[in-house]
Amino acid sequence: MMKRALWQGLLAGAAGVVVMTLGEKAEQRLTGRPSSYVPARTLERLTGMPERPEPRAVNRVMHYGQGALLGVVRSAMAHAGLRGPLASTQFTVVRLTNDQILENATGVGAPPQTWPRAELLVDLLHKAVYAFATGAVADALAARSGPGPGQRHAAGRPGRRADAGPLPRHEAYGH
Repeated sequence: MMKRALWQGLLAGAAGVVVMTLGEKAEQRLTGRPSSYVPARTLERLTGMPERPEPRAVNRVMHYGQGALLGVVRSAMAHAGLRGPLASTQFTVVRLTNDQILENATGVGAPPQTWPRAELLVDLLHKAVYAFATGAVADALAARSGPGPGQRHAAGRPGRRADAGPLPRHEAYGH
């Protein structure tokens, strides 16, 4: 399961970051908001690279690399049986948290509650677009392997039940 989650997650995350980037570029054309070099500054500080005045290449590496790598988390969720809009909503929080840990730990960013509200809303919107696009691809790819262990567990005792124990080990992975 984890091998599939790895390659499918990289693919899903790459697709999600492309969709997010297209949305960001459209939003920037409409609002006049300039490109952010926060991803580049974060990667420069994480790796000890010197800061460049126009770090476009470093920005792309961090932007696309981080999106692709985080897709592995969403793919693992899908393979475990956490699929659909609720899982993508949960994953939005994972994406936002990942950004904030790296940006705040390097001193590049500040906690979101200190941001101007408009800037915060734009970031939340773009990260949600990423999470839902990544989730759609991850869910579709994982569905080719059938239901995940969590889905098989839920199917064994449908409804909201307190008395549903774990699946037997031989049923958990569909063997």
